[in-house]
Amino acid sequence: MAPDIAANRLSPDVLARNFADAHPPQGDRQAVIEAERCYACYDAPCIEACPTGIDIPGFIRKIATGNLAGSARTILESNILGGSCARVCPTEILCEQACVRNTLDQKPLSIGALQRHATDWQMRQGRQPFVRAAATGRRIAVVGAGPAGLACAHRLALHGNDVTVFDARPRAGGLNEYGIAAYKLPDDFAQREIDFLIAIGGITIETGRALGRDFTLASLGAAYDAIFLGIGLAGVRALGIAGEQLGGVLNAVDFIETLRASSGKDDVPVGRRVVVIGGGNTAVDAAVQARRLGAEEVTLVYRRGVAQMSATDVEREWAQTNGVSIRCRAAPARFHGVDGAVTAITFVQDTPDHDRGEFTLAADMVLKAVGQLFPPDPLDGALAVEDGRIRVDAHGRTSRAGVYAGGDCTKGEDLTVAAVRDGRDAAETIHADLASATGI
Repeated sequence: MAPDIAANRLSPDVLARNFADAHPPQGDRQAVIEAERCYACYDAPCIEACPTGIDIPGFIRKIATGNLAGSARTILESNILGGSCARVCPTEILCEQACVRNTLDQKPLSIGALQRHATDWQMRQGRQPFVRAAATGRRIAVVGAGPAGLACAHRLALHGNDVTVFDARPRAGGLNEYGIAAYKLPDDFAQREIDFLIAIGGITIETGRALGRDFTLASLGAAYDAIFLGIGLAGVRALGIAGEQLGGVLNAVDFIETLRASSGKDDVPVGRRVVVIGGGNTAVDAAVQARRLGAEEVTLVYRRGVAQMSATDVEREWAQTNGVSIRCRAAPARFHGVDGAVTAITFVQDTPDHDRGEFTLAADMVLKAVGQLFPPDPLDGALAVEDGRIRVDAHGRTSRAGVYAGGDCTKGEDLTVAAVRDGRDAAETIHADLASATGI
């Protein structure tokens, strides 16, 4: 059977609905009612569960009293990308999981939705709640305009430093711009948040500039007082099985990027039968979006059990609600194709009692979401790499003096909020180190 891959499977109206904001914002009254449910706990466990340590009871209490300016400031002091994190954070395994109301068999507070309510209000005002400190005269290079790099740049600029942010892509934003499902960050939100962030002043963003191609660590070191690397994971793991080069076998991250770049989604081709390989949030994002583009059959296949999937329960349920079938304990063995295009993929099934067998799924398109890699080539051996990531100490310092790093290129937590924390904390270290060295 010939592969069936086509764009424009659904009408423009249906596509617009399918890729609209998946979780619309709360209204003012709804937000106040929800905020009033907060117990304002002493030593609140939700704060401990937030990687950026936002004072969650504090910002919620301000919403309840109508102080949206104070609420937004409380959030943004800890997490300048609080708007996107409110939309994409797996709050169900972070702050909301820690909510005390869970212990009373009650629904936890909708912390993410409340955070969005406050930060959206602040962005609508068209100004930041912060004032930049007096200029220090220091210049810092930030490589990578993703969450880690942007958070680092903002905190450095807030302290009066001048920051140049370099990014290899044509648009800044990193994962938020290129790697998140379109219905999670619609309406060009990633770029609007960047505009809000750089309004602090002192930040210049240069896109289309790549480490190792347009500059080196040595050349940056000669021109800047310090360097922060937030370059993420640019490599993609290969399956290493027969037929992987067939047409229609794609990386899920590329599929998601293509979707995010399309305004109407009607020009993005998708198979009638799609198989997604992987068990994380990227796999779920790819699978659900394939369905919402008009794929008739979408099957997500993961090599381990459900409990080992890195996608949260909420994400898995979201996939199933959208018509995605999930099969576990099955490893890809080989692709099948006709005339250079994939037509099916065979898996080896491994049951809990280790009975092994094979099954084959017909597929016009296969999306691989089996993890990303850090390619060390741009570093040219200038930094120590450990377990496939840049080695840093607890404060983000690398093995090279004056060079710092954070985000997925170091720890690989695969959370936007963790990358923001890394960038913010590294900025504080950079500012303190430079102040100590210069006495300013």
